[in-house]
Amino acid sequence: MKHGIARLALPLAMLAAAPATAADLRIGLASEPSSMDPHFHNLGPNNALRQHIFQSLTYSDENMLIQPSLATEWEATGDTTWEFTLRDDVSFSNGDTFSATDVIYSICRVPVVEGSPSSFTSFVRDIVGVEVDGSTITFTTDGPSPLLPTNLSSVAILNASVFGGEGVEFSADGCANMGDLPASTDFANPDMAIGTGPYTLVNFVPGDRIQLTRNDDFWGETPTWDNVTLRPIANPGARVAALLAGDVDVIETPPIQDFDTIRQAGFEIDQGLSNRVIYLHLDSGEEVPPGVSGTDGVNPFADVRVREAISKAINRDAIVERVMGGVAVTAGELLPYPLFGTREDAEPDPFDPDLSAALLEEAGFGDGFEVTLSTPNDRYINDERVAQAVAQFLSRIGIRTNIDAMTASTFFSNRNQGEFGFWLAGWGAASGEMANPLTALVGTRDPDAGMGLTNMQNYSNPEIDALIMEARRTVDDETRREILQRASTMAMEDYATIPLHFEVTPWAFAGDLELTPRVDQYTIAMMVRPAE
Repeated sequence: MKHGIARLALPLAMLAAAPATAADLRIGLASEPSSMDPHFHNLGPNNALRQHIFQSLTYSDENMLIQPSLATEWEATGDTTWEFTLRDDVSFSNGDTFSATDVIYSICRVPVVEGSPSSFTSFVRDIVGVEVDGSTITFTTDGPSPLLPTNLSSVAILNASVFGGEGVEFSADGCANMGDLPASTDFANPDMAIGTGPYTLVNFVPGDRIQLTRNDDFWGETPTWDNVTLRPIANPGARVAALLAGDVDVIETPPIQDFDTIRQAGFEIDQGLSNRVIYLHLDSGEEVPPGVSGTDGVNPFADVRVREAISKAINRDAIVERVMGGVAVTAGELLPYPLFGTREDAEPDPFDPDLSAALLEEAGFGDGFEVTLSTPNDRYINDERVAQAVAQFLSRIGIRTNIDAMTASTFFSNRNQGEFGFWLAGWGAASGEMANPLTALVGTRDPDAGMGLTNMQNYSNPEIDALIMEARRTVDDETRREILQRASTMAMEDYATIPLHFEVTPWAFAGDLELTPRVDQYTIAMMVRPAE
């Protein structure tokens, strides 16, 4: 299962004049990882950080193609069995030899991490049996699990012996002999953060910096940098200032309005199309949701004609051009083509305010109504400005729209408590295939089945659910692709979620460097190298 996306080529700048020290790399991050524990929080900054230290059986490359890592090959040996061949030339950074025991221990630990705000359990949920024969490990799954190699790219492998788990025994009902399970805070100690990756932890100072050094015993290609410093700099202006002052060599997501300044100062900017869709969710349940008024006790979002009217009232091209400065691509579904399960002919909904007004009239809301659009103001590129543009478009067709913008931490907490009726958010598909956003954003909410975990909008369509579940059981790639395309088409026709655009992720960096953009938006030292 290897599928990719063509990189979006955008103009680069002049040669930069603030060279990095040959042996060291300093990166300014837009968001700080919440933990050094690679199993604690399924969050972009955490997942990017862990790739420096901890590896997985498989690896998702810059185009989200699944590649060998701690496993050299794998194959489905039956409808419910996968066989992985483990790499035999790998040691942990403390000198311990990597083995199948470490894989078992890591899979066993994922479901029992205490206090995880976003668990990795869904990636190992299907595994019900494990057998080891030398360097071969065979997983038995609870039904067909076509995405197991992809899912395991998200599961970091720990050193079992560090935690007394050398005798671990797998059981789907709860593993035995796991030793003293570490707390997530333990991984801030370099003696506990032991992986097989290209770097090791030197120092973790929350709010200030994360310092890494090269793992000289790394089994793969010798890391480019002797030392790497990751500095969280949440304020975009401060991040740009740090780059221009030579305090860092690379920064994430420089503000679009600063591109000219950065280039004129002699730095470079490179950009890549991401897998992150910016979308609107609308509570389509029976009750009138929070923030909606003037509807005589009726929830307008429950009517597909209203959802369609909202979609067609939005000029996506104008948002991309005027708000995003061209650094985005309009979206017609929840993943950009040609990622797995997408359709080449999935066009963005056309801007048609006249049809929008007619649809509102037909649905019984010709006089419009009032809504509040909630949005983060520090999570996605120009997120609050995009929400303001949406509000202006909707107000023109009679949907009087107020903006409630807040920090990401407040936004997600309130959203998860069901306090919003209409909101803007983003989703990056970890698997790089359509099953991921459909399962998370569109599927009927069912935590036991792992469905709809980010569907806080009370949307439910049994036909789409059935297609998602069928795709999740289908091992044959071409058959699964066709099922996902049907499910996506149905979801878009029902306006289950309203996609706006895909982010194009920019990085700015010193002129003596080169950088390979990643579709998953991760910033890692391994994507940066001296310019040739």
